[in-house]
Amino acid sequence: MKMILVPTDFSPAANNAAKYAYGIAEIVKANIKLCNAIKIPAESLYAAQVAWPLEDMGSLKEESEAELTYLANVLDKGRQGDDIFKPRIEHSIGIGNVTDYIRNLVLDDGLNMVVMGMSGANLFSKFVLGSNSRDLIDKADFPLLLIPKNYAFTPIKKIAFATDLTDSDIDTLHSLTNFGRYFNAEVLVSHVIQTSGQDQKDIDAFLSDVTCKINYPNIYYRSLQNEGISSGLNQLAENGQIDMLVMIHRSHGIFGSSYTQKLATHSRVPLLVLPDGFDKVLI
Repeated sequence: MKMILVPTDFSPAANNAAKYAYGIAEIVKANIKLCNAIKIPAESLYAAQVAWPLEDMGSLKEESEAELTYLANVLDKGRQGDDIFKPRIEHSIGIGNVTDYIRNLVLDDGLNMVVMGMSGANLFSKFVLGSNSRDLIDKADFPLLLIPKNYAFTPIKKIAFATDLTDSDIDTLHSLTNFGRYFNAEVLVSHVIQTSGQDQKDIDAFLSDVTCKINYPNIYYRSLQNEGISSGLNQLAENGQIDMLVMIHRSHGIFGSSYTQKLATHSRVPLLVLPDGFDKVLI
């Protein structure tokens, strides 16, 4: 069964992301796994050598368990109707680094997507580590959907897919259209040109491959060549009348770490970050 992982530090931004994830889960018929990571504080150079009292750790786990149960009840009460698929909600509590904990959960449980808030509390309390989306962007080898604070879920009608026409983007676009089918959404191929002299033949060849290899009627093309890479994507995210922006995270180039993280901080629409060369089933 499909499963969406929702890390939370119980901040308003994280809880809002959980509501968004639940909205997707109802439509794609996936279940939800909430998770929270507890980190032992490292306040001194000797912290790693000090055993944390078991009674304090037990108390932290109990508090986390109560918060996760409460959040699951809130999500369940917010269902759209009895005729819509009801996601099963489970939860997990871990100890240690948030990024490693999330990556291990995705790998061990075969989870399909991670949904989390773009911003949250720096620390839920003195001992509970908050969401760290920047670290995840760099290390995630799975779909990571980042939700702006207070962004309410509505059925997705238009998705913008940012591309520089790299060949492997065809397979990623194919995966994205499978996701778009759940919503009958338009997919706007937003061409980000690295140089002003990019050959029109490259554009035509890419679009020809899209037509031949992807059987999805609601694909459209838009060039950002006259707007500049940064300003073009920012304008698309803020004023493009889209419901989701999709970017491929590469280790270098225009989709490198620094720019992806910057967009993740400022985007006014949900940002779906996919690893380079992603070609798996997207939900």
